[in-house]
Amino acid sequence: MRVIGIETSCDETGIAVYDDKLGLLSHTLYSQVKLHADYGGVVPELASRDHVRKIVPLIRQALADANCSQDDIDGIAYTKGPGLVGALLVGACVGRALAFSWGKPAVGVHHMEGHLLAPMLEDDVPEFPFLALLVSGGHSMLVAVEGIGRYEVLGESVDDAAGEAFDKTAKLMGLDYPGGPRLAKLAAQGEPNCYRFPRPMTDRPGLDFSFSGLKTFAANTIAKEPDDEQTRANIARAFEEAVVDTLAIKCKRALKQTGYKRLVIAGGVSANQRLRSSLADMMQSLQGQVYYPRGEFCTDNGAMIAYAGMQRLKAGQIEDLAVKGQPRWPLDTLPPVD
Repeated sequence: MRVIGIETSCDETGIAVYDDKLGLLSHTLYSQVKLHADYGGVVPELASRDHVRKIVPLIRQALADANCSQDDIDGIAYTKGPGLVGALLVGACVGRALAFSWGKPAVGVHHMEGHLLAPMLEDDVPEFPFLALLVSGGHSMLVAVEGIGRYEVLGESVDDAAGEAFDKTAKLMGLDYPGGPRLAKLAAQGEPNCYRFPRPMTDRPGLDFSFSGLKTFAANTIAKEPDDEQTRANIARAFEEAVVDTLAIKCKRALKQTGYKRLVIAGGVSANQRLRSSLADMMQSLQGQVYYPRGEFCTDNGAMIAYAGMQRLKAGQIEDLAVKGQPRWPLDTLPPVD
């Protein structure tokens, strides 16, 4: 089966073609970072308009790069949610229109399921069951994964997600959007043990996350300390270490609770090198293994949507003609793929 995947949940337009025998044939991505930089964050209306402008040329490019035409496509997968409703509807409208005009089946894909399955695009594929840490700008969650569609959410954000806390703290430090990667780069220049930030919600049972208070702690520290480059780097390092330690502590708890020896990390924050190194060391000490997608598939992309959609299309899960977007969509409500 050959599937074209369409991702438009936020500020990146991603299109990819995936073949279940040949693997990933092509993927194209357009980022709106420059468009939103002047505003310090994503402007939903501008994001939707830019998806409209870019999506059809990117589909043509992805088909050309894969050396195939519409006749070679067996199904269409598009991001149905969660995400920005206007952005989601652009992808859903185009996906449904292509399915109708080409006479192909289509399926709406859960954005976080796409991230969860992104490591399946690599050569070293994790076997089920495994624990998934999904960390992005909008979500932080721990999921016990027994199979595709067999998910149990063990813990999630009660306020700011990890990526959101990175971006907000970076903004407080005067770093340009998107702030998370810039804060991580600044943290690499920081000295250890200059500041000690709290590890939120690690002093109590449970697997939920809360990063809003950590952001406030960072804001208070920034306000009272000297405004020079080294001090800012030291604060950035302390903040990053606090987030990474918190995620690692929760992962260790979840692994103990489930008894799993395999850990998947995915989502935009999974590209953070300190996080990857920390979790790799932890899994080595636990005699387990960690998996993650390559950097270009950590952020939003069409390849993960094509792969996840292919799994559901092969299982006969097909959407009707109605154009639907689900800005809020619990991951554990998805049907299993048998």
